[in-house]
Amino acid sequence: MKKLNLKSFFHLFLLLFVFFFQSCNSQGQSERTEVFNCKPPLVKVKVKRAVDGDTVELESGEKLRYAGINTLELHTPDGRPEPFAKEAYYKNRELTEGKSFCLEKALRERDRYGRLLGELYFSNGSSVSEILVSEGLGLVCFYEGSAKFFERLLPVQKKALHKRVGLFSYLDKPQAKVNFIGNKKSFRFHHPDCFEARKIKQKVIFDNLEEALKEGYCPSRECLSLIFPY
Repeated sequence: MKKLNLKSFFHLFLLLFVFFFQSCNSQGQSERTEVFNCKPPLVKVKVKRAVDGDTVELESGEKLRYAGINTLELHTPDGRPEPFAKEAYYKNRELTEGKSFCLEKALRERDRYGRLLGELYFSNGSSVSEILVSEGLGLVCFYEGSAKFFERLLPVQKKALHKRVGLFSYLDKPQAKVNFIGNKKSFRFHHPDCFEARKIKQKVIFDNLEEALKEGYCPSRECLSLIFPY
């Protein structure tokens, strides 16, 4: 009889312990959910899927383009992704798919394709674009209405340049040691052999690729293959 009582007591104790543990765990999850608050004008969104390195589709069906950066093209006419485009896509997918974020919209809310423009922030305040740039998978680019993102991300890019990660590994290659031609109006720069470079009226000359990127200039799409050959 004593053994039966002891066994029953043990089972009761075990059930109470499991109930207590589950209760505490549920409370902890609830508290973590409540902490993830998006203060206006930020809004909470959930990402359905990554489209490429700098674009995602939200659960609402809207497509969001990161406002302060540019990743190279995943889909090209010849079918070959541009340098580090696949890596940028894989990283963006890893960081975002199925996850919730605080979205900050750019002053210019949409681009010419109708996509939302903005930035996704984690609960700790860091952003997706910040990680992409720090790993050399995205380039800081100035766009109309994105000055806030541009100014915040440029110091991140300057640090990444020194690490020579991702696209910044090109900085020590021969094609990076030429005088690139920047357009002061658009904040884009061109390879000197690029035909488009001849049309620039407000020029600035950079000694090399690193100098252009440090100043926050973004490579022109017209001659990208001369800057980042593949």
